[in-house]
Amino acid sequence: MASDTKTPVVLCWHMHQPSYQDMNTGQFLFPWVYLHTIKDYSDMAAHLEKESGARAVVNFAPILLEQIETYLVQIEQWRYGAGEIGDPLLAALVADELPEAGSPAFLNLMEKCLRANPERIIRRFPAYARLADIADVYQQKPELQRYISNRFLSDLLVWYHLGWMGETIRRKNSCVQSLQEKAYDFTMGDRRALLDVIFEVLSGIGPRYRHLAQKGQVELSVSPYTHAMLPLLLELESAREAMPEIALPDHSHYPGGEARAGWQLEQAKAVFQRFFGIEPVGCWASEGGLSQATLTLLSDQEFRWTASGDSVIHNSLKQAREQHPDLPDTGLHQPYTFGESAVSVFFRDDGLSDLIGFTYADWHAEDAVGDLVNHMETIASEARGKSSPVISVIMDGENAWEYYPENGYHFLDELYRVLAHHPELELTTYSDLVARPMAEPARLPHLVAGSWIYGTFSTWIGDPDKNRAWDLLCEAKIHYDRMMENGNLSAERKESARKQLAICEGSDWFWWFGDYNPAQIVSDFEHLYRRHLVNLYEKIDCPAPPSVFQQLSQGSGEPARGGAMRPGHEADKPA
Repeated sequence: MASDTKTPVVLCWHMHQPSYQDMNTGQFLFPWVYLHTIKDYSDMAAHLEKESGARAVVNFAPILLEQIETYLVQIEQWRYGAGEIGDPLLAALVADELPEAGSPAFLNLMEKCLRANPERIIRRFPAYARLADIADVYQQKPELQRYISNRFLSDLLVWYHLGWMGETIRRKNSCVQSLQEKAYDFTMGDRRALLDVIFEVLSGIGPRYRHLAQKGQVELSVSPYTHAMLPLLLELESAREAMPEIALPDHSHYPGGEARAGWQLEQAKAVFQRFFGIEPVGCWASEGGLSQATLTLLSDQEFRWTASGDSVIHNSLKQAREQHPDLPDTGLHQPYTFGESAVSVFFRDDGLSDLIGFTYADWHAEDAVGDLVNHMETIASEARGKSSPVISVIMDGENAWEYYPENGYHFLDELYRVLAHHPELELTTYSDLVARPMAEPARLPHLVAGSWIYGTFSTWIGDPDKNRAWDLLCEAKIHYDRMMENGNLSAERKESARKQLAICEGSDWFWWFGDYNPAQIVSDFEHLYRRHLVNLYEKIDCPAPPSVFQQLSQGSGEPARGGAMRPGHEADKPA
């Protein structure tokens, strides 16, 4: 529990990937679940394990946890000859035969093995860099392709996985170290040994975070089951609260959205309980997306806290002051409640969080942490005397670190070390803060609906491509409701369709649509979204309409950090 003499600081790391698995075939279309697990989720646990005085909130999207589990099952089945590994990259790592040079399959696999940060991952390792140079020649001079041996692809697969390996694993695991020293001519034994390391890391994620929670170092919290945007499921019109002129989809509402939003939370709690054996106290509603109706739903589901971005509280305070001009400026750095809801709402300090996400990667670790802590000290000084001050840093637990040297190893170690022993700041958790006696949140009459990005929902709705995606989802939901009620679907088929619909409701598809994003990533995600919709129609025995097979979005932008992260404020939005 936070001390009354120190200013509480909460570091909230959000661990999230959408569903990359085709539920009809069992195949993973993209490898980001297992790659971020071996690189980021493992490292984030290790830094906390190393510094016993450190504390943090770690939030998991349940669909991520289930996909990690699926990888473990598939690898184990493959080991015993009872099935295949459903991820093409991971399967290729231990495949007896690899595609022939010059074939489309060879080129496809080679290109996938180069999807890593060029400077921080590929160029860090001379052997990996040489392979990347050969690949460049291969692509530019196709007449040379026939002279490339499969040894090249075998070594490239190993280096791809070594490059994505977490820094804390790299520094301790003897197998990883010996493979790096060997550098080339990897045998099948080498490749299988590397798969064993990957399996070990994947299998340790749940137990490691569960142990950190049992020790009191980590509060584990949860997001809606498939990371759905609850306010938009509940009411598409809520987007107008922060952006009155926003263009909305042709469908005025998402059919049965209230029931679906409730199901998303109920399913999230069930998965969370199965993995961690406890009930979550808090919910990071996907993308910090909140509305007054969302707070009511979270309260009904017995959550005690949630959080969003600082533009949401600024918008809510502005609206409250228009009605009550004498309302004091209670500011960002404290919890609030809104209307009749008893759920405590905390707000991300976008300035501090975005410094980690967009600025400090190129700084020396001690300088970066010193600068961040200096900002925190200033905030703490200004908040002294308030009834319940708290400084919140909330951000993805995975996407920033590939831009840092050695996956953020030095920065995170220094951050936890300094904050764990700071005389005026104290790392704590939201559940501890809401349990404190005499810590009454400030109360406002209404929360202006929005997310942590710009305080609006513009990242997920309003753009023509995003709106068309919503219309496709609404149309699919209408058919779903009809077939679930009047069709001849078995109980098993209905349950499968229910989960498939939830996957289609995930926020990530809408995030990536629009010209702002890179063409390759937009192509990946819009194809995956439409495949999920096609699978839904198949599961309800209903033909998919032609519109589902038409490309939704192309993308042509170059946003900071590839668009996987966004700044919190509109003023910081890249051109």
